[in-house]
Amino acid sequence: MDVDVIIEDDRWIAVGLEPLAVQAAGAVARKFELPAGCEAVVMGCDDRRIAALNGTFRDKQAATNVLSWPSAERGADRPGGVPLPPGDVELGDIAIAYDTCAHEARDQGKALSDHVTHLLVHGLLHLLGYDHTDDKDATLMEALETEILGNLGLSDPYGVSGA
Repeated sequence: MDVDVIIEDDRWIAVGLEPLAVQAAGAVARKFELPAGCEAVVMGCDDRRIAALNGTFRDKQAATNVLSWPSAERGADRPGGVPLPPGDVELGDIAIAYDTCAHEARDQGKALSDHVTHLLVHGLLHLLGYDHTDDKDATLMEALETEILGNLGLSDPYGVSGA
């Protein structure tokens, strides 16, 4: 999977957002055997920018860790079901906020790079149509996140302290 990374906040450079995004995208692509040429865009921003996006697109006037915009509706037809495979190569866009991610990682006692990788996998799953709006969907999505992160040698993000 190809990932275009846009850095709006230079603090993401030190974190290595681009290689983390490439790693996360590769792991997701392998898990789902995505066709060559699938693309996603990741924007590394700050809390001010993501709060504005959250307000515009979700009517929530607060910062959040990650937002995603799938290029098409791929959701499953029933709770806990598997979404439709992507029919196009453009999967969508993800925005990730440095301030919130750094704060969460610190509070959870996690390496920032591990937390960011988890959130990127989470966002990529949203682009593929996975969601956590009900318990069955959340269980499926969390299991996939844990498996994909495990394949990268990272621990279960929902293990002790949750994410």
